Amino acid sequence: MDHLPTIYGAAVLLPLASFFIILLFAQQLGRFAAWVATSAILIGGALSFWALVIWLTAHFPPAVHGGHEQHEVEAQKSEVRSEIAEDRFVVALVQEPGHQPAGGHEAPGHAAEEAAHGEHHAAEYPVKTGEYYTLGQFGGPRGLRVTISYYIDALTVIMFCMVTFIASCIHFYAAGYMHDELTDITDAEVALAGGQRLRRPGRYPRFFQYLSLFCFSMLGLVLAGNIAMVFVFWELVGICSYFLIGFYIERRSASNAANKAFIVNRVGDFGMIIGLMVIWSTLGTFSFGDITRQIGSDETITEPGIFSLVRPGPDHALIVPDAMVQADAQEPTGETRRGKPVMTSALADIVRDHASSRAGLESAQSEIASRTPQWRAQGYGYWLLVVAGLGIFCGCVGKSAQFPLHVWLPDAMEGPTPVSALVHSATMVAAGVYLVGRFFPVFAPEVLLVIATIGTITMLLGASIAFAAYDIKRVLAYSTVSQLGLMMLSLGIGGWLAGLMHLVTHAFFKSLLFMCSGSVIHAVHSNDMRKMGGLWSKMPVTAITMLIGCLAIAGVSVPFIVGFSGYYSKDAILEQALSFWRTNQTPQAGLFFALAVLGAAMTTTYMFRMWFMTFVGQPRDRHAYDHAHESPPVMYLPLVVLAVMAVSVAWNYQYIGYFAIAAAFFVGRGLQQGWFQYLRSSHAEHEDVGHEKPHEYHDATHAQTGHIFPAHPHAPEAEVLHGARPAPSEPPLTWGWVAVMLVSTVVGGWLIQQGIAKTGHEGLSLAALLEQARPQGTLSDARGAWTKWTWPNEHTAHLPENASSIAMPATLLATASWAGGIFLAAAFFWWGTLNPDDVRRQFAPVYNLLVNKWWFDELYDAIFVQPTMVISRVIAGIDKRWIDGFLDWTARACVWVSRVWDLIADRTVVDGFVNLFAAWTYSLGVSLHAVQTGRIRQYVMFIVIGAVAIFILISFFFSPTLAR
Repeated sequence: MDHLPTIYGAAVLLPLASFFIILLFAQQLGRFAAWVATSAILIGGALSFWALVIWLTAHFPPAVHGGHEQHEVEAQKSEVRSEIAEDRFVVALVQEPGHQPAGGHEAPGHAAEEAAHGEHHAAEYPVKTGEYYTLGQFGGPRGLRVTISYYIDALTVIMFCMVTFIASCIHFYAAGYMHDELTDITDAEVALAGGQRLRRPGRYPRFFQYLSLFCFSMLGLVLAGNIAMVFVFWELVGICSYFLIGFYIERRSASNAANKAFIVNRVGDFGMIIGLMVIWSTLGTFSFGDITRQIGSDETITEPGIFSLVRPGPDHALIVPDAMVQADAQEPTGETRRGKPVMTSALADIVRDHASSRAGLESAQSEIASRTPQWRAQGYGYWLLVVAGLGIFCGCVGKSAQFPLHVWLPDAMEGPTPVSALVHSATMVAAGVYLVGRFFPVFAPEVLLVIATIGTITMLLGASIAFAAYDIKRVLAYSTVSQLGLMMLSLGIGGWLAGLMHLVTHAFFKSLLFMCSGSVIHAVHSNDMRKMGGLWSKMPVTAITMLIGCLAIAGVSVPFIVGFSGYYSKDAILEQALSFWRTNQTPQAGLFFALAVLGAAMTTTYMFRMWFMTFVGQPRDRHAYDHAHESPPVMYLPLVVLAVMAVSVAWNYQYIGYFAIAAAFFVGRGLQQGWFQYLRSSHAEHEDVGHEKPHEYHDATHAQTGHIFPAHPHAPEAEVLHGARPAPSEPPLTWGWVAVMLVSTVVGGWLIQQGIAKTGHEGLSLAALLEQARPQGTLSDARGAWTKWTWPNEHTAHLPENASSIAMPATLLATASWAGGIFLAAAFFWWGTLNPDDVRRQFAPVYNLLVNKWWFDELYDAIFVQPTMVISRVIAGIDKRWIDGFLDWTARACVWVSRVWDLIADRTVVDGFVNLFAAWTYSLGVSLHAVQTGRIRQYVMFIVIGAVAIFILISFFFSPTLAR
């Protein structure tokens, strides 16, 4: 455990090193820039999984009663109590049994040992905190400090593994997808003044340079041990997103999209800065956890972090910290104004009262401390806690594209598809959800209610717009918006574990779906699903892996037994929503559950609409269909890997045998067909987004190189031209091979599962690992001060006595939602039983509303953009007419003054004096001219007279005594 900070520090810095290497040697590296970046993130991934092993060695998780895993609930946790304290500003009241404060030491001896290193480690709640470097210190050794620190818990471990794993797959994928950038590019989307198409140098190294900087920023954000450090990396991932969205900067659409993303995120960040100011000015720290450090040579202190201040032990109930209470406390002055008492700062009054006494400071501090509980009971400081939470959430609203700042994410699809897969689906946009999960113990119930409401609106907005989208990447973009809203909904109703588990599962299947969409775009050279259809036979690997992604996001399962990864997280969210409804027994609370079920059904419907329109039915564009082909192995092998993770990432560790056997089958198939020998294919890849290359270019490329897959009619000739292996006798995957693989996986996986169960280490799962990182004090019922709703313990939904009232109805409704969604999509877009054109005509106003994205862009343009432009033009007019006019008048006045000054001072006074002196000198010279006769005798006489005169002067007037 002591090596974890070093390991994670190295994993963070490796992509930064890759960034600088590519920055300095881009021209020399060329195509090898991809391998530099990929090697850096691969090594970072290896370090992350090494750290996971170290973590599990020290903290192997027990089985949890989350999701649908079978277990026996511990007796001390089976009876969860929810007691409401008399003080209504003590919010969360009953802590789960056995949890210790984050500030508790691992053991007395071990604590002393780690204190010397400025680290902190808890036994019951495993967390490791410490500092790498102190940036600034204010007010002496015990004053305010800004540091580069780390906060390592199970959530950090999971996020590192997730980010590095997905980023590694996408780096491999991008090495093939961005292949065109190795040569000069003719951009069909950019027309020059003369009508020619823009031709520019390729930017292959620059793309991987940006990816490396992004990976550094994202990993740094996850490792950050304080909210200020989070904000720094927060801004870094934002600028990386700006670079990557605007990668094709010459296109107006890409440039506008990059600007839009940057500006919208700054709006959210403004709110985040307000939250940071409240925290810094009241709590005096940015650190999440407690920091133990040395002062001098023999004194050690422990500085409480934000979590300990808002949830002090032993019960870790959420309270308003003393500093916030004292900053807000007020008392009446005895005067009235307009019938209301005039209030003044209570602290100022106390300090003034004790100022004249000898021990004034100590006695004032004592009185303030004794009166703080009374002020807290009166509600002072609670609004500061709410403002701090809302401010932090504002930043998350911008980064995770939540309503009303959701408008930037769909436009971000202007970037290359690997960017969409990594930055705008799996990592950066999920950073907002991650920060809500990390900061969860600080959020008051009123803030959670806002989070749940915003998440619900976002979920429905994104899902509804996805129904009317035909751009395959934009369907996935709006799906991402919707799923992020679902995560926020879960966190807002107290489903911390469910929300963060959906964050992880969504990262895998959504990155898979985006990469599959890129593979389709690469094949048909179009984003428009109306030009697709029937591609199953041409792209079997892409079709199957994308189907797996659709099944995962829908949460398809055999209820109560096993399912795709989305089943575990989405059903857990629905269970918490139902538990929230049952606890509060109000229609408003029930609305969260009803809309969550509706959102799940909508998700399944539009996702399978996308899949059916792309892969089944008759081709709608014969030219695109005829030239479609499966992507090269460097692109589809990452799809296979992510597909396996999309199925199994939420499974219990005991199911690892299923994964290993399936992976062995795919590796064997790859070796048989030579997939790995062809990873460095010279096949020219499609640059991006369908409209980036015209069909004529694609035809020319075919004429020169052909394709490497037998599904394409030119494949045999292409293999000869490429000098590659002979064409295989069968496609990459066949139904027979798939059947054998599935049977072997099920049988062999079951046998391995039984063997693992006998070892007693069957408790490892995504849910169990996340449960280790649950913020202390949050596993209890909570009630707000301003709202009368109760946030139920997340484990309540999984208690045996609630199985029939919560778990079973939620699971059955979830099953009905995905089954009905698939059936409805098939009826419209596969079987043709229902005609979508009829629906569009009958609901034309609704369809127009969805096609125009609820008119949000137009609304914001009318409310914000156009008024800003009008104000800008007015200010520009004032600038040109008044400010510039004043400056021009001043300049002219200066010129006039300088001319007058030149005439009076320079020419009259200065030049006059100089000319007069010159005239005098000239006159003197003329007068002395008479002496110059040119007669030698006269000159000799003058010399003699002068010599005699000098002799007389020296003889009569020079005194030797004076000389001494």
